[in-house]
Amino acid sequence: MNDMSRQASKQLLSVRNLNVSFRSSDPKGGTVWNRVVKDLSFDVASGKTLAVVGESGSGKSVTSLAITRLLDARKSCVSGEILFQGQSLTAMTDRRMRRLRGSDISMIFQEPMTSLNPVYTIGHQVSETLIEHRGLSAQAAEAETVRLFDRVRIPSARARLKDFPHNFSGGMRQRVLIAMALSCNPKLLIADEPTTALDVTIQAQIIELIKELQDETGMSVLFITHDMGVVAEVADETLVMFRGDAVENGPTGELFANPQKPYTKALLLAVPRLGSMSGIERPMRFPALDKATGEADTPRESPDTVDWENEPFLRVSNLVKRFEIRAGLLRKVTARVHAVENISFELRQGETLALVGESGCGKSTAGQSILRLQEPTAGNVVFEGIDLRSLAADRLRSMRTEIQMVFQDPYASLNPRIRVGDAIAEPIISHGLGDRAFAAARVAELLERVGLSPDMMSRFPHEFSGGQRQRISIARALAVKPKLLVADEAVSALDVSIKAQVVNLLLDLQERLKLAYLFISHDMAVVERISHRVAIMYLGEIVEIGPRAAIFRSPRHPYTRRLLSAVPIPEPSRRHMRRPTSSDEIKSPIRSADYIPPVRGYSEVGPGHFVQDFGSEWSTSF
Repeated sequence: MNDMSRQASKQLLSVRNLNVSFRSSDPKGGTVWNRVVKDLSFDVASGKTLAVVGESGSGKSVTSLAITRLLDARKSCVSGEILFQGQSLTAMTDRRMRRLRGSDISMIFQEPMTSLNPVYTIGHQVSETLIEHRGLSAQAAEAETVRLFDRVRIPSARARLKDFPHNFSGGMRQRVLIAMALSCNPKLLIADEPTTALDVTIQAQIIELIKELQDETGMSVLFITHDMGVVAEVADETLVMFRGDAVENGPTGELFANPQKPYTKALLLAVPRLGSMSGIERPMRFPALDKATGEADTPRESPDTVDWENEPFLRVSNLVKRFEIRAGLLRKVTARVHAVENISFELRQGETLALVGESGCGKSTAGQSILRLQEPTAGNVVFEGIDLRSLAADRLRSMRTEIQMVFQDPYASLNPRIRVGDAIAEPIISHGLGDRAFAAARVAELLERVGLSPDMMSRFPHEFSGGQRQRISIARALAVKPKLLVADEAVSALDVSIKAQVVNLLLDLQERLKLAYLFISHDMAVVERISHRVAIMYLGEIVEIGPRAAIFRSPRHPYTRRLLSAVPIPEPSRRHMRRPTSSDEIKSPIRSADYIPPVRGYSEVGPGHFVQDFGSEWSTSF
């Protein structure tokens, strides 16, 4: 046995010279093999956590699928050595590998709704695993499922066995997947982006849960992510990947303190750090780094773009949006979803107001109600002296040239069959702002403005990355020269460095065009970087609103403090800390048909800083 093999045998998992290629067809009908993982080597020690970090397309998820033998052998080619407890996974029979996946190696996938079967109950799906891999009876499997649900902090575990996946929130669905993964007491847990799609408070719960379970069972964890803040919270060792290559590998503390490679420096510089804006009044760009040289520019504070002298040009007063729930033969209203409940705020030209809260709090519905993409139930939306709720359809349509929306998912908001140049030109032509020649020139100008090349206008959306698609969506929103952009989670789905680029773009556009933003987000660290003022929403209501510095420096409402305490901090010294987290799901906004919302009071605790009066239902631990 050579030295490398002896070293590998001391590790729980050892990967040596892993290569993964996928088959595709070239334009002439031949076969081309594209290598997406290149000579990758790493180890995972018993009881330790290795984080594999990199942007989308870096090969990190493909690596995990190669380890678990879940790649389609007809379309992929895997070479190299993968040893688990000294056994070669690549040489193992399919039957033996299936048993190993169910017992010693488990995996948590990124999207729980695609991993759970929507037609079977949660209890059935977890029990099935126990019956198949541990040989338990149906009764014993049900009892063990309840124990597992208790272990992963699912409230009222036994009562929820017969619930379906759609009855659970995203955080609770992820807990179910963790319970399923732990059902056979694995020695290795592979967690593929298990917190990426979750709100910051739910993310904190999942991170703490994995750390607690690892302490209890001694299992090893291969944690795949693109979030360096999460890496600092969970990882003993970190492997950085870029376009299939291992860029840097080492102890997490050393890698954060002294990164050697430009790409690692780029990832760390792009991480929004909560508290980094202390003493800075206006929004500030993220540092831009050249990945080839490692040279970073000095981020600058944005100039004062806000028109503080004149009156706000948008006033939202007592806005309400409720959705009726009907049942029975006569479709009688039996309940209502109180999505937005009596919210008020103002916005000035050149200002960014961030609307912040967890999924289901009503922030996106509020943004859509302002544009009347959702018809408000009550309240007033006054833009430049005009009440948008009183406008007829044709007048409202023309007013939408003044207010535009950038949606969260650029995949869904761009028609895959329409070239991006035509998609950007469409609002110019449909609103009668110019002919096709004018529109073509305007599209070229807009693409340059958002950092893309004019010759890209002939391409289709699938030919662009996620960050580029979001830039195209911003260009389309700017096509009609709006004064206000409603950005609905516009950077939430992006990798950390791409997120930094898009935030910088939004700040540049605000500086040049004096745009106002209603920035809807659950990412507190990004909100701190981009906003002038912040409004915190919970269950359809604004519980705290004020200047950004006041909200982050001196939060007064318990829910605001909960959001801020849940943000992962890119500081490896926190790796072994345990933070108190709640297992509670966000309460339901569904109320009975005769429910009358209470009248809320607000106290001004500082200049422009208002906090909703709260009672005993908000415990200090919340």
